[in-house]
Amino acid sequence: MAKILCVLYDDPVDGYPTSYARDDLPRIDHYPGGQSTPTPQGIDFTPGHLLGSVSGELGLRRFLEQRGHTLVVTSDKEGPDSAFDRELPDADVVISQPFWPAYLTAERIAKARNLKLAITAGIGSDHVDLDAAIAHNVTVAEVTYCNSISVAEHVVMMILGLVRNYLPAHRIATDGGWNIADCVARSYDVEGMQVGTVAAGRIGLAVLRRLKPFDVRLHYTDRHRLPRAVEEELGLTFHASAAEMVPHCDVVTVNAPLHPETEGLFDDKLIGSMKRGAYLVNTARAKICDRDAVDRALRSGQLAGYAGDVWYPQPAPPDHPWRTMPHQGMTPHISGSSLSAQARYAAGTREILESWLDGAPIRDEYLIVDKGGLAGTGSHSYSTNTSTPAR
Repeated sequence: MAKILCVLYDDPVDGYPTSYARDDLPRIDHYPGGQSTPTPQGIDFTPGHLLGSVSGELGLRRFLEQRGHTLVVTSDKEGPDSAFDRELPDADVVISQPFWPAYLTAERIAKARNLKLAITAGIGSDHVDLDAAIAHNVTVAEVTYCNSISVAEHVVMMILGLVRNYLPAHRIATDGGWNIADCVARSYDVEGMQVGTVAAGRIGLAVLRRLKPFDVRLHYTDRHRLPRAVEEELGLTFHASAAEMVPHCDVVTVNAPLHPETEGLFDDKLIGSMKRGAYLVNTARAKICDRDAVDRALRSGQLAGYAGDVWYPQPAPPDHPWRTMPHQGMTPHISGSSLSAQARYAAGTREILESWLDGAPIRDEYLIVDKGGLAGTGSHSYSTNTSTPAR
């Protein structure tokens, strides 16, 4: 029998919900492009409920315990005395979310003598040392596409929020003010702006499609160029690199995975090459942007705004400079953990577990590492020789 160690974020501060704002979710059975949504043999949860916190357990307990397996769920993941570290040595499977990642470093993987499978309940497996996983023959899988549209919606919201100066205006209203001049002194229209994405995979392309109706000029850079028909449909301008693209853009959104080619990409030099007063949105991984370079650019006016929901480390300490830098729209890492997305990534996690426990192949699009090498989606999105797992 297998031991499954699941690391999830804490329950709400006022307790696990007893009711919800909505009674149901729209039915979605496939993603853009045709990939089907998760197809487990069954589910033991109510779609639309909070599944990603400790008490939600991703809806897995009944399924696993009925099969005789052991499920351990914790939010305690930091330090050698954490519940995660205590339970890890004899765990067969580790499940984690990007929003509250259990960092599977090379040292931890070496100590996990039984570890065979690491599942990301969501998208983005850079919290796993992929080189170590390859060396120790650990399969790494994630629920590809499950929250891509969720993140894309969050990106568009953040772009509009920054450009229209929404958050400061909202604060004025809730504080009892009516300071219209203060609200509009940094407010612009998105219409007519040049908007570019670093990476145009599932999330980046979804962002471009959602921005097209705003009558903006769209740009992208990606190591895999999109088909000509897609470029023509959306009026896209392709650039061979981020360095070539960003000087043309009023808004840049980062939608790339973290790997050696993207780590530290937005440093003082690259940000300095952007238009003065450009906006930068990063819902990908924090380490793609140099923390202090972003802070400096906002304070100097080189950037007019920065928004994102990814931090290094995660959770971010109270004194993290991104909490207090000006003209920012930061959120905790929530873009891909809406209740809608949770229903999909919980179902996808179960689908992966069903396949693995039954000795059946895991969907190729879910695979990041398998059989001692990059596999499936991992072959397209990642490169090996990673440095430190991202936080």
